[in-house]
Parts: sequence; structure tokens; C-alpha cells
Amino acid sequence: MDDISPQAFIDAVSGYQKTAAMKAAVALDLFTAIENENGELSRISRRVQASEHGVRVLCDYLCVQGFLQKESECYRLTPSTSAFLTTSSPAWMGSIVDFLAAPEMMALWLDDPVAFVREGGSVGLGNMAPDHPVWVKFARAMVPFVAPIAQNIAQHVGTWPQAPKRVLDIAAGHGVFGITIAKAFPGAEVVATDWQAVLEVAKENAAAAGVSARHRTIAGSAFEVEWGADFDLVLLTNFLHHFDRPTCVALLSKVRRSLTHGGRVLAVDFVPNEDRVSPPFAAAFAFMMLASTPRGDVYTLREFEEMGSEAGFSKVSVTPLPPSPQSLITFE
Repeated sequence: MDDISPQAFIDAVSGYQKTAAMKAAVALDLFTAIENENGELSRISRRVQASEHGVRVLCDYLCVQGFLQKESECYRLTPSTSAFLTTSSPAWMGSIVDFLAAPEMMALWLDDPVAFVREGGSVGLGNMAPDHPVWVKFARAMVPFVAPIAQNIAQHVGTWPQAPKRVLDIAAGHGVFGITIAKAFPGAEVVATDWQAVLEVAKENAAAAGVSARHRTIAGSAFEVEWGADFDLVLLTNFLHHFDRPTCVALLSKVRRSLTHGGRVLAVDFVPNEDRVSPPFAAAFAFMMLASTPRGDVYTLREFEEMGSEAGFSKVSVTPLPPSPQSLITFE
């Protein structure tokens, strides 16, 4: 029998403290300092230019939270912390703090949570305003999180009988998904759509990747812009969860009309089980959409199949993308 305890409640209502600790640790580049200074407190403090007392308390707190270990008064990184939170690691993803813990994002959840529960959604940043600077912040911050997923998708596309030649990247943001396809398939030309300010980030990334000649952009709303036709592949990554089912069906219908014969749509999204409470990350993502979009949600495989059918697709399949909590949804 489980012990009766208020611990889970206390942890939940003080969750902002974990966010604060992580923002401080990333801003100080604390984890890299711990790795380079052999976990010695005085050396770590000097390296990050912070008080020894403050660094000790922060490190102890991060030990409690599972990010660090403490051995004989020295701090050690866990394997996951070393992989994802040291700036010397190619898998570093500390930059996502700049988006997920941005003041304007945190305000969506904490200012008036009762309102978005009562209304079934939020008007906050969920209006997808084209000029909101948070989307540029998103484009710059989230690259480390999506880059491995983009590589996984390129490998998947590599198993197709024919390589894609004409690719549409909807709500491209940072452009990493389309750029990765362009790098993997030298014959592929990519059209990226999003708001103009965000597309400037995609252009920078395309130039850095050496694919600018095969990467062009069209600014505007995915629901209004004319992006052309005859695409072999349409990328619809991390976008459908922002909308309700009728809106998703309308977008999928527009996308289907843009495909060549035999063309496919690859969506990346969080796909919970039918119980909607597992697996944990995918299921919990629905709450993020409740707080940050007017009618966004996560959708099960059955719901994706139904939406795909309504939009005119004959087959919908879901493939996990480990170690990411996301899945690849293929519409054919």
C-alpha cells in the first residue's frame, strides 16, 4: 500500500524552484565547470564567478533533483547531465531554457491557470501572432532538441525507393528538418514556410549548412500562403498539436492536394496511448497546449488515422523516434 504523503503536492506547487535552479545552472555554465574543475567547489565557484555559498547550495539542490552526484564533498555529473548540459558536448541542449523558461512562456502557465482550464484553451501566445518575438526565440533555442530527430527522419526517408526531389517544410521555424533532408539528399530542393522573422533564422541555418542554393522560403500563414504543388515530401513537424481536429483536417487536406502521386507527409508529434495518461511525456504535453494555444491538443494514433482519412489519405502510421518522446506520423 502506498504511503499517504503530501510530498507530491509540495513538489508540484514549488516546481518553479526547479526551473529557477536550472536557469541559473545553464546561465553560469555550471555543469561544464563541474566537469572541468574535477567537481571541487572552490574551483567551480571561481570559474563561474559566483559565491562559494551560492554554488554549494545550488549544487546540493541539483544533487537532490538527480542532476548531480556528490562524493567526498566533490560534485560529479550524471551521464545524462554530461551529455545534454555541458557546452562541450555535441548533444548540448541547454539553450532550450531560453524558450521553455522564457518569462512570457512562464506567464502563460502561472498568471491565471484557472482561465485556460475554464475556457478550454488560452489566447496567450497561442494566437500564433506573426510578429511575436518568442517564435524567433523558439527557432534559435530549440535546435539542439530537434537536430537528432531530424537526423532520424532523414535516415527513415533514406529507406524509400526514391529520394525526394521537391520538399515542403511547413512552419519550418529554425528550418532544421528541411535542411537536414537537403543535406542528406543532394537532389532535393526545399521550400520552407513560416513567419518572415522566423524564416531569417532558417536562412542563417541553411547558409551554415551549405544548402542555401536549394533552400527557399515563403513567408505567411500555413493556412493562407500558396506554396505550390508537386511535392514528394511534406514535413509537418511539431505543428498539428497547436490546433483542434477540424483545423488539422483542413490543413492536411490542403497539404494532400500539394503532393505528387505517391508523395507522403511526415509529421512529428507527441502521440499518447488511448488512455491519454501514458506514456508520461506525450500525455502531459496536452497540458502545455491547453495553456498556450486556443484549442491545441495531443492526438492518439486512432485520432491521427481518423483525421488522415477525412483529409483523403488512405494510410496513416506511427513510428516512435527514440530516445525522443516524439513519434513520426506518416500520411500516405
